[in-house]
Amino acid sequence: QVQLVESGGGLVQAGGSLRLSCAASGLSFRSYTMAWFRQAPGKEREYVAIISWSGGTTNYADSVKGRFTISRDNAKNTVNLQMNSLKPEDTAVYYCAADLSASGRVSTYGSTYDYWGQGTQVTVSS
Repeated sequence: QVQLVESGGGLVQAGGSLRLSCAASGLSFRSYTMAWFRQAPGKEREYVAIISWSGGTTNYADSVKGRFTISRDNAKNTVNLQMNSLKPEDTAVYYCAADLSASGRVSTYGSTYDYWGQGTQVTVSS
């Protein structure tokens, strides 16, 4: 029974920081790529960041590059997203997603991912 649970969202002023966490369960003995996506009201889901199983490969959307940092702790089955210098445009529901493909692929396409969390709301005020 796989479950991803995001936490750490909230309300913050522009320029502030938040740290999101995603706790994964039911993925013992598996290696998986983790990614963060977000969706603002009236907009399509968009890719934010991705990290490989080893943590050796990371990638960020241009809109967050230099401001967000993705990391993971496989011993704790946790993936984090440190968000700094937040902008109102970052307001969205943030989702973590896991790709359990045996190939270990790294993809920015949401359709690639097998499991999703329920999301955590991030609101950045002006």
